[in-house]
Amino acid sequence: MVTGRELKKGNVIEMDGTLYQVLDYQHIKMKRIALLRMKLRDVRGGHTIERTFPSNEKLKQVRLDYRDMQFLYAEGNLYHFMDNETYEQIAIDKAQLGDALSYLKENDSARVSTYKDEVIGVELPAAVELEVVDTEPGFKGNTATGGTKPATVETGIIVQVPLFVEKGTVIKVDTRNGQYLERVGS
Repeated sequence: MVTGRELKKGNVIEMDGTLYQVLDYQHIKMKRIALLRMKLRDVRGGHTIERTFPSNEKLKQVRLDYRDMQFLYAEGNLYHFMDNETYEQIAIDKAQLGDALSYLKENDSARVSTYKDEVIGVELPAAVELEVVDTEPGFKGNTATGGTKPATVETGIIVQVPLFVEKGTVIKVDTRNGQYLERVGS
């Protein structure tokens, strides 16, 4: 159990049988009581809520376990991962992958979070390398500062890329916001 004063961004708490991750918090001092306003994300459901508590209220903090795993293959709505240390394989439902699905390809590494042996979510590295499979052709004179165009990458998402990027180019994409970072290689 922790008090609101001891919580930090990223901590996971359990309230009414639901796990919430602290996204943001703000201490509010009133005449006789200090309050804590928190923005929380339901770890399983994905939706966000805002709650206000007395800052001295006890909250149940939970510890998530993290395992480095490798994505092996998809079969229907199930995505199969292998633990890098024990070689144990688990299947994760498509719905639990959320936004990670847009950047995940076979043999990629991911960090799988679990709570009491239940898979909670999948975290990818901050950036991944993806090949451009479709985009308008580049023309002589296109420069890095000239503008952007849409490009479809191998996972199916569309990323805005500089005009010089062509089909077959491997690019680095930020998994947090889906933005182009750089061209990989020459």
